[in-house]
Amino acid sequence: NLVELWGAGGALPAIIYGVLWGVGGLTFGLSMRYLGVALGQSIALGTCAGFGTLFPALFAGKDLLHGDGLMLLIGVCITLAGIAIIGYAGSLRSKNMSEEEKKAAVKDFALTKGLLVALLAGVMSACFALGLDAGTPIKEAALAGGVAPLYAGLPVIFLVTLGGFCTNAAYCIQQNIKNKTGKEYLSAKGNILVNNILFCALAGVLWYSQFFGLEMGKSFLGGSPILLAFSWSILMSLNVTFSNVWGILL
Repeated sequence: NLVELWGAGGALPAIIYGVLWGVGGLTFGLSMRYLGVALGQSIALGTCAGFGTLFPALFAGKDLLHGDGLMLLIGVCITLAGIAIIGYAGSLRSKNMSEEEKKAAVKDFALTKGLLVALLAGVMSACFALGLDAGTPIKEAALAGGVAPLYAGLPVIFLVTLGGFCTNAAYCIQQNIKNKTGKEYLSAKGNILVNNILFCALAGVLWYSQFFGLEMGKSFLGGSPILLAFSWSILMSLNVTFSNVWGILL
C-alpha cells in the first residue's frame, strides 16, 4: 500500500528535495539554450554527478578523508577537474568563433551566462540524489513488506519527481499568465497537437526511465557501499557521454 509506505517517514523531505531538483531542471533547460547540447549537458550533468555523489555522504556525516570516503572525494575531484577542462574547451571554442558562427551553432549562445546557469543547474539537480537518500525509510518499509529489491525504490522516485513537477508546473503557469500564452495549449490542431503530446510524453518516459534504471541497478550493488555511492556518478557520466555524442551528430 503506497499510503502506508509513504507514512513510514521521509516522504516530505523527498518532495522538498524534488522541488529543489525542479529548479535544477528549469535552469538545465536554460543551459542548453545558452551553451548548446554537448557543452551545456557536460557542465550541468558533470556538476550534478559530483555534488550528487558528495552531498548524501556529507549529510550522513561520512568521513571523506579516510577509506571509502576518501575514494568518493577523489572521484568527485576528478569529475570537477573534467568539468573545468570542458569549460576551458568551451571558452577556447568561443574565442575562435565569430558572433555569426556562434549564433549559427547556438542561437542564444552566451558563454559566461551559460556556464553560471549550468553550474547552478548541476548543484540543484544533485538534490535528486538527496531526495532518494531522504526516502530510505520508505524503501526499507517496502522491503520489509515483501517488495522485491528491484522495485523497492520506485515509490521514492515518484515523490521526488512529484516535487519537480510542482516547480515546473508553477513556473509554466506563471509564464503563461505573464505572456498571455495559455490559449496556445488549445490552439494547436490535428497532427501538431498529436505530435506535441506524443513527443512530450516520450521525453517524460525516457527521462523517468533513467531513474527507474538507477534504482534497479542499485538493488544489485547493496554488497558494495563504494559502488552504491558511485551509482549516481555512473548515471550522470553516461548522460554526459551520450550528450556529447548527440552534440557531434548535430
